[in-house]
Amino acid sequence: MSNIRRKIERWFETFGDLIYRRRWLAFILILVLVAGLASQVPKITFDLSTEGFLHKDDPARTTYTEFRKDFGRDDLIIIAIQPPKVFDMAFLGKLKSLHEELEKEVPYLEDVLSLVNARNTRGEEDSLIVEDLLENWPRDEADLEALRKRVMSNVLYQDRLISQDGRFTTVVIKTNSFSSLAKEQDVLAGFEEEESGNGEAESEELQFLTDEENKAVVDAVRRVIAGYENPDFRIYMAGMPVTVDVIKRTMLHDVSRFVRLVLLTIGICLFLLFRRVTGVLLPLLVVVFSALSTLGLMSIFQVSFKLPTAILPSFILAVGVGAAVHLLSIFYQDFQKTGDKKGAICHALGHSGLAIVMTSLTTAAGLASFSASQVAPIADLGVFASVGVLAALVYTIVLLPALLAIIPLKVKKSGSDNSRRLFMDRILSVTARFSTGHPKSITCISLGLIVLSILGASRLTFSHNVIGWLPEGVPIRVSTEKIDRELKGTIALEVIVDTEQENGLYDVETLNLLDGLAAEMVEIQGDDFFVGKATSISDILKEIHQALNENQPEFYTIPQDPKVIPQEFLLFENSGSDDLEEVVDSQFSRTRFTIQAPWLDFLKYQPFIPEIEDRFLRAFGERAKITLTGMMAIGSRTIYAAIHSMKESYIIAGCVITIMMILLVGSLKIGLVSMFPNLLPIVITLGVMGWFGFPLDMFSMMIGSIAIGLAVDDTIHFMHNFRRYYSDSGDVGDAVQKTLHTAGRAMLVTSVVLSLGFFIYLFASMNNLFYFGLLTGLTIILALLADFFLAPALMALIHRPVRK
Repeated sequence: MSNIRRKIERWFETFGDLIYRRRWLAFILILVLVAGLASQVPKITFDLSTEGFLHKDDPARTTYTEFRKDFGRDDLIIIAIQPPKVFDMAFLGKLKSLHEELEKEVPYLEDVLSLVNARNTRGEEDSLIVEDLLENWPRDEADLEALRKRVMSNVLYQDRLISQDGRFTTVVIKTNSFSSLAKEQDVLAGFEEEESGNGEAESEELQFLTDEENKAVVDAVRRVIAGYENPDFRIYMAGMPVTVDVIKRTMLHDVSRFVRLVLLTIGICLFLLFRRVTGVLLPLLVVVFSALSTLGLMSIFQVSFKLPTAILPSFILAVGVGAAVHLLSIFYQDFQKTGDKKGAICHALGHSGLAIVMTSLTTAAGLASFSASQVAPIADLGVFASVGVLAALVYTIVLLPALLAIIPLKVKKSGSDNSRRLFMDRILSVTARFSTGHPKSITCISLGLIVLSILGASRLTFSHNVIGWLPEGVPIRVSTEKIDRELKGTIALEVIVDTEQENGLYDVETLNLLDGLAAEMVEIQGDDFFVGKATSISDILKEIHQALNENQPEFYTIPQDPKVIPQEFLLFENSGSDDLEEVVDSQFSRTRFTIQAPWLDFLKYQPFIPEIEDRFLRAFGERAKITLTGMMAIGSRTIYAAIHSMKESYIIAGCVITIMMILLVGSLKIGLVSMFPNLLPIVITLGVMGWFGFPLDMFSMMIGSIAIGLAVDDTIHFMHNFRRYYSDSGDVGDAVQKTLHTAGRAMLVTSVVLSLGFFIYLFASMNNLFYFGLLTGLTIILALLADFFLAPALMALIHRPVRK
């Protein structure tokens, strides 16, 4: 293996000579490539929706798409209003004005629902009248009192349009299910769809309301309500479209700030290390080119920017600089001694080229373990973060030497950095002596930390709560919690009941089962979970039946005569109301059953969703096909997929990186042992999370695979240099000393840059990014300590001293 390593080093030296001679060609080619990719960055799109966490072909997402095609959106904008008194002439007038202005100003609107136009179904002689609740405006207090009684006695209004205590009322905004852009495309695609013979082409063309369209909706709603809000007209706005908009605004603000802070941090660290302008600007150019190339490729492949991929730009900036630091460290050392630029470039590539390639490949492998994730944005992160790392590798070994060859450099006068260098040398020397002098103690302490950390890791819990990522006191979080308390829910679980036969929903027993299940659902409760409301087509039928029987309360029930049911539904449709379209398909074979619940961590829904499904399956048996969908189901599927994918990615990353480490060091035994310093930081971090109660969410789940890919970089540089020096001297202490005095400097600097790059997330507005940055930065520091202390200790235990 030693001869093979020498041949590879000579090949890198030859490559350095080639780059030196073709420096302008290399520079121009890369500049053209980056310019082309960077031009695509402004075209990148955003998708922060809940369903966007799943791949387009995920069964849960395709089911949800079909649901929206048939029944419209279930993620509504809810505006809750708290006046001094709801049933007041002045308030109702203001409510009507708000309602009408929303209808006029909000784009992509399907419906606005409030007490103004709530469905009021009543019978008058032999006629069924379906009209707006306030079609006949109240004239005096007696009319207001009659209105109050009518509203408070209507179970369909309660916890949807009016709170049970009558203190809150709502305006519910339902937007179009699909983008207007998609509809325009569908007109042109009609002939192709007809030829396909099925609905697959149509489904592929359908696109949910785009991010820009959603933003236009929320902005318009905000503008309108701003003109009405005052102490006597308190407004709380919630719902998934609003949540998505808030998170996007927060994310964009944080991302732009992170990029600036990461660049500043890297620049300061590079200046302190090299004290050269080129030592600062060239690595920054490498990482900026890498980030632009990655984002450009995302745009070209039409991969949307999602919440987990928000870390991508600053991540690439921080991670990509490591290879450049290692190359420049060796280059400047040799150039300072010889003054020969070409020789220094060849020497730097020969010395560190193999290690740089291997560290980049292991980092990419750790990140690529996410690429098979069932969670779409994590899979995207795995692919494009790997691409960014590999782009940084290419620019480091091609662009960086080319620029060093082009830019005039001078040998620095000695003495200016001697004191600083001597101080660092003393620290590294003490570290080397201590780690090789107390190998058993260091190893025992490490084993003790592992045991303690495993105990802590056993206390870990999982979490997926998008609103919980936002700080307490943020309006969307306050509004959601307020509406959940007062109106019993802001999120829905949709149960699709498919009788698989035309007019199957005219069946009395089917309607009785739906009615009975609604009563069952509201009895379901847990520690935090409860069902606030359950509605279905049976509620509309009971309303019709009551109206046709002189509005008597005792007739608010399902008619048991099979001949009456289709007649009553027909009367309702002929009344001019289209409300049935929201709950049943045109064939009367499929219907939705909506279960309203408060917004919680999606993990807390998981015990109840199977229970609800089981109750429907037992009730209907072979009578109907049962399918669960909606925001609650999508979110629960996401956290399940994330947990499953985390296990896979950890195993894949660990196995692939271990194999690469064995191949690099040329020894199965040493390769396996060298993984111990890489796994120790991850185990400790998981233990810290468990002991301090930090949950494993969509971001913290990624720490393990990211950290093992980054931590192994320093271990590779350590082992690569240790094996070189140990083969020369046969003395562990001497080999560790030389390793830390050469590669150790760059290891220290890259670890500081990386950890600071992640600690910058402590300035994040969202809690999940805060903890992700804190824990990943901690892991990188622990990895450096493991490479400075544990790795030398293990080498001292494995290698016996050679007597001369």
